[in-house]
Amino acid sequence: MIETPRLLLRPMRGEDAEDLLGIFADPRVMDSFGVAPFDRQQMDRWVKRNLDHQAQHGYGLFSIIHRADGLLIGDCGLEHTEVDGTPETELGYDLRSDFWNRGLATEAATAVRDHAFGALALPRLISLIRHGNGASRRVAEKIGMRLDADITRHDTGYWLYACSHDEPPPRSVA
Repeated sequence: MIETPRLLLRPMRGEDAEDLLGIFADPRVMDSFGVAPFDRQQMDRWVKRNLDHQAQHGYGLFSIIHRADGLLIGDCGLEHTEVDGTPETELGYDLRSDFWNRGLATEAATAVRDHAFGALALPRLISLIRHGNGASRRVAEKIGMRLDADITRHDTGYWLYACSHDEPPPRSVA
């Protein structure tokens, strides 16, 4: 469990699928991925994949709980991935659209970045941000990531942002 002033981040659980479906069935959220909203079956598969990843790698996604009302409002965490054959750890975040523009994604991503470099001692993190997703790009920049490359995966353009444990974090994430 990771605590921040406004959030609790706890490891994702299978029973989170129902609340997560409320996020991944939102066309505004899914527009950032360029895919259609999820149905229940897709959501269950996505949660299972993430739980399997967590079991295999020892880290994964956290469910984001809004402390003021106890609502599950998103996910934020780490996923092992490969970019051009190189193993990487990706920091990702998804938030309910009615909680956007409050600094909550930045708060969660900062906490996960600190956990990755502290408790997990990971040397580097990346974020793959689909071209056009300016909000996610701003979150990455606020937590100290820098544009490292412009890549194409599955015929889609992404900005690859990165930061290393030996780089100082920004002075302010606000």
